Amino acid sequence: MAKKKTSFFERMQNLDRRYIYFVVALSIIIPLVIPFNSRTYVTAPTENVYKKIDSFSGKTDRAILMCFSHDASTMAELFPMEVSVLRHCFERKVQVFTICFMPAAKPLMDYAINTAKEDYDVQSGIDYVNFGYKPWGLFLPILLGMGDDIGEAVETDDQGRKVANLPIMKEIRNYNEMNLVIDFAASAAVYSWIIYARARFGANVAAGITAVMAADNYPYLQTGQLTGMLSGLKGAAEYEKLVDVFATNKDEFGNPAPLEFSKEVIKSTWIKLSDIKERKYKTARIGMNAQTVAHVMIIVFIILGNIGYFMSRKKKKNEQLG
Repeated sequence: MAKKKTSFFERMQNLDRRYIYFVVALSIIIPLVIPFNSRTYVTAPTENVYKKIDSFSGKTDRAILMCFSHDASTMAELFPMEVSVLRHCFERKVQVFTICFMPAAKPLMDYAINTAKEDYDVQSGIDYVNFGYKPWGLFLPILLGMGDDIGEAVETDDQGRKVANLPIMKEIRNYNEMNLVIDFAASAAVYSWIIYARARFGANVAAGITAVMAADNYPYLQTGQLTGMLSGLKGAAEYEKLVDVFATNKDEFGNPAPLEFSKEVIKSTWIKLSDIKERKYKTARIGMNAQTVAHVMIIVFIILGNIGYFMSRKKKKNEQLG
């Protein structure tokens, strides 16, 4: 008896799933090992965070506060945006404070600062201050206390120095000067900053969150309670691009020549990842490439599987009728 001829789609129906896993794995690994260029479209919530931070450039009476509210499980999405924001601050002479209320966040906070400052001549206590880890029980007292006096609310930094005596505090007192708080979280931690720092003291609050948390935070963007938002790896990739396009721009002699923010410049600028020497400054964009290719491959397999399924159904129906 002659063997029945099967179509390509029918063979795909019976394909060993291990081959599918192998192809998807390759679609992730290859773009990570061999980065390629793809266009990164920047969204308004990311733009707003960048513009707010950049408006503090060179001002000794302005600063931002970065709160690290996550552990290593969400590092892939949040760490690149943290490094990008720190890099932006160091590049544009924006004073920055960092703090965390989770023990697991402390080494990540230190790692982000050390990673970003490698290429910059910045000094702790002058250009930035790491408040370090503070117990969760002190979260609300510190949050509210900084509305009156930061030096009293956070008495010492992670090196044991008295915060009020640090040079960076000369013109910084409370949320009036430390006028942007960015909470990097995989949870609803940012809501506390909105409820207290924003509502009571009028501080600008932004969020750096995982992609799955984005939908929960969009209402706060629409009401203006959030100044801006970096959402997942996409938001990190967008911020990396903004820093590379505007903050790190150099003139023909290689001297720093930061550009004013412009949507036209964003659209017309094409940055080759190969031109960026440090891989740590393009982590999110490389990750987005791998994520995109993997998603495309999964979609292809879904389409092929569905076509094969309906063709098989039609063939069985014809055999029953005929």
